Amino acid sequence: MTAMTSTAKPARGKLYLVPAPLDFGCNEQAPLQDVMPWATLQIAARLPCWICENAKSTRAYLKRISELEPLSHALQALQIQELPREVHKKGDHSGNFDARPLLLAALDGRDMGLVSEAGMPAIADPGSSVVRAAHDLGLQVLPLTGPMSLMLALAASGLNGQNFAFVGYLPQDPPGRAQRIRELESLALKTGQTQLFIETPYRNAALLQSLLQSLQHNTRLALSCGLTMSSGWSHSAQVSSWKRDKQHAPLDLPTVFCIGR
Repeated sequence: MTAMTSTAKPARGKLYLVPAPLDFGCNEQAPLQDVMPWATLQIAARLPCWICENAKSTRAYLKRISELEPLSHALQALQIQELPREVHKKGDHSGNFDARPLLLAALDGRDMGLVSEAGMPAIADPGSSVVRAAHDLGLQVLPLTGPMSLMLALAASGLNGQNFAFVGYLPQDPPGRAQRIRELESLALKTGQTQLFIETPYRNAALLQSLLQSLQHNTRLALSCGLTMSSGWSHSAQVSSWKRDKQHAPLDLPTVFCIGR
């Protein structure tokens, strides 16, 4: 009898969504073991293939991990693929980007990690196109636990945590920004839905000033700055109180802004 040859395909790899610490781009770095669950670090240390925003910052993150948990593969031997620039600059939620080619290693049986530069990939960061493609290809998607600035800020705000929306960045031009602030305030006051948004750190002070000028005095404004860092802080008060306190804490670290009632 002729021997039968096996045509079984290798088991497919999994896509792990790997959170990153919130200190990206900051001078202060929190000890990794203080802000990342050990199980997450252990899984990240063994992954041979990565999809990321920036390969350089991903290698720096993996180097931090290796100081606590040795990597299963040499850093130079890891397969690290970057999302196209237009995706991580403009977002990938439109569905126009086909991320399936990035997942060939998983189809070949290797586990992969998706990482952004801070927090959870695909939440206020690019990566949703990769997750969507993984589901379309029948791959298992496993989100790992770690810090998420939006949820930490919402919890610290004292605002409605049962009904909330993240609206990304506000317009940069002062008139457009003021109009958008008033729109979000109207929605928050009418529905009780907390509105969360972010800004590039060097524009945080200008955004706070615009908020204080545009919001009603009894609207509650909450800021969480430098979350998980030793210099981080959170403060929530009515706008009238913010205006009376002219000495605001430094805003040169990543900040989440929340407004509500």
